[in-house]
Amino acid sequence: MTQEGRQTALEILRLPEYRSFIIARFFYIMALRMVTTIVGWRIYEITHNAFAIGLIGLSEFLPAFCLALYAGHVIDKSNKRSLLLITTSCYLVCVAGLITISIGPLIRFLGVHWIQWLTYTIIFTTGVIRAFAGPTLNAIIAQIVPREQLPSAVTLNTSAFLLASVLGHATGGFLIAHTTYLYSFITVAVYVCIALYFLSTLQPKKVLLVNAEKKTLDSILDGLRFVFRTREVLGAMALDLFAVLFGGAVAMIPVYARDILKIGPIGFGWLNAASDIGSICTIFSMTLYPLRRKQGLTLMYAVAGFGACIIVFGLSRWYLLSFIALLVSGMLDGISVVVRGTILQLKTPDVMRGRVSSVNSMFINSSNELGQFESGVMARLLGVVPSVVFGGCMTMAVVIFTWLKAPALRKMEY
Repeated sequence: MTQEGRQTALEILRLPEYRSFIIARFFYIMALRMVTTIVGWRIYEITHNAFAIGLIGLSEFLPAFCLALYAGHVIDKSNKRSLLLITTSCYLVCVAGLITISIGPLIRFLGVHWIQWLTYTIIFTTGVIRAFAGPTLNAIIAQIVPREQLPSAVTLNTSAFLLASVLGHATGGFLIAHTTYLYSFITVAVYVCIALYFLSTLQPKKVLLVNAEKKTLDSILDGLRFVFRTREVLGAMALDLFAVLFGGAVAMIPVYARDILKIGPIGFGWLNAASDIGSICTIFSMTLYPLRRKQGLTLMYAVAGFGACIIVFGLSRWYLLSFIALLVSGMLDGISVVVRGTILQLKTPDVMRGRVSSVNSMFINSSNELGQFESGVMARLLGVVPSVVFGGCMTMAVVIFTWLKAPALRKMEY
């Protein structure tokens, strides 16, 4: 890419509203990742049970998945700025709940059992919030930037997302090691407040869904119909869905950190962030040198390599090798994120962005939590190490099946 092309890719940062959006999303995602890291460590510290970690994922998956289609309908008929302010405020209330059950006297009064189940209840509530917030964050981009700058916006948006993920996981591990759970969650609350402030600086957005006569159910199902009609979108979503579902080794990182690699909370935080670090490297490279041809074929190779990395992580007993395996898995996953995200933004009509983003949330984002639950169940049935290796093998099997049954995806280009 020429120097002029590289400047064009970053030109979008000159838009004040887009800068505010990126800053808001950065701190919001940091807060989400910190909660994931801190809660995962805390629950395993309380229970010493891998299945209990899986229940965290199930608690967040159920509401996010069940409400996704309805959320898409609501998003398309709402002012997206207002919806983001509401959902972020609700998330702040959930963090306040985590702060409350981290106060020393209350912990002693409630006991470990109640702390565990109150945590699941709060995470369930965040799943409800995520059903609306995640797709809205994706859908609003097209109302902030011109269409011709959407590919650049998607890439930079993904970069900010991944950087926030890395720092969120790492900061969570650092806070666990050097402070209490109370101060850790207070820090999360501060980050959510920062996100809320920058979201408030966005301009109100026009409601694009104008067909008020259409029944709610028909409107909800339009998103599914569009995805199943658009082969490129369906293929990319389905491949990523099963890869994330079976390759959810990250869910077992607290077990590996404490019992197998014995690296402590700081090492746990960095191991949790390794895949996101790898993804950032890929996103940065693809910002400067985007894929020009054979994106579908590259996607399939990347997902297969992701599965192989999960197998290596599952078998490793050496911290550096485990870190490198997750780092490379993140680099390969970054390719999938960019290819899928670009297809979604370019193929989706403006009036359907909320509903299609919600379907994507069902396929991809919720599969993270369902994959976490699947990992917990398989760890209970097979043991931790065999369950992770099994997940990596299944990911590679899904790629082979897709290769044979979906040649159109293999040949896809944009």
